[in-house]
Amino acid sequence: MSSPPPLDEADLLGRARALRGLSLADLGAAGVTTGGALRGGLRQKGKIGEALERALGATPGPGAVHDFPHLEVELKSIPVDDAGLPHESTFVCALRVAAAEHMDWRSSWVRAKLSRVLWVPIVGPRAGDPSERRVGEPLLWSPTPAQERILGADFEDIVGRVGAGRIEEVSAHLGRWLQLRPKAASGRARTHVLGPEGELVATVPRGFYLRPRFTAALLADPAAEPA
Repeated sequence: MSSPPPLDEADLLGRARALRGLSLADLGAAGVTTGGALRGGLRQKGKIGEALERALGATPGPGAVHDFPHLEVELKSIPVDDAGLPHESTFVCALRVAAAEHMDWRSSWVRAKLSRVLWVPIVGPRAGDPSERRVGEPLLWSPTPAQERILGADFEDIVGRVGAGRIEEVSAHLGRWLQLRPKAASGRARTHVLGPEGELVATVPRGFYLRPRFTAALLADPAAEPA
């Protein structure tokens, strides 16, 4: 069962706060999810996010669409431990490697996705029973001008190298807060990009991710600028 879309940001944040302290099993018992997303399937990537989408009234669609299109707000569930430290990097969106040469930060989908985010921590140990993880304190966040400058610089550095045919030089170590990592359902998946001599090179699909040190810092202080 899905909730209707929220009327505005205040309604959305109120719904998220109403979930605080509930376990994922509680959400399943309340009928938040369908298709077994919380009944024995929590280890499937994305199922927790799908459950929250239904609980909060998100209406994501295919392609470049926000989770709450009428509000232009993105929903990000983020698994954290009891100290609030994220278990992993946070996926932002896929990179269209063939279009990297013409991308810029101001018009990028990365910037649009990060312009307004509802962060919902999912609290519990990585190795524990997923159904016992609990919904934490939500945060409705937009980057400060200083944060956006750093994210934009990371983006321009990454896509500049990809657009110049140097994608194989781009590792997860590049970027202060934003990084580029392989993103594919199968390790055999391949896409094509121009190489340094203009030749077509087969490579794994990649996506943009936020580093855990950045998400951990902003959950504690929305204006944080971690090193």
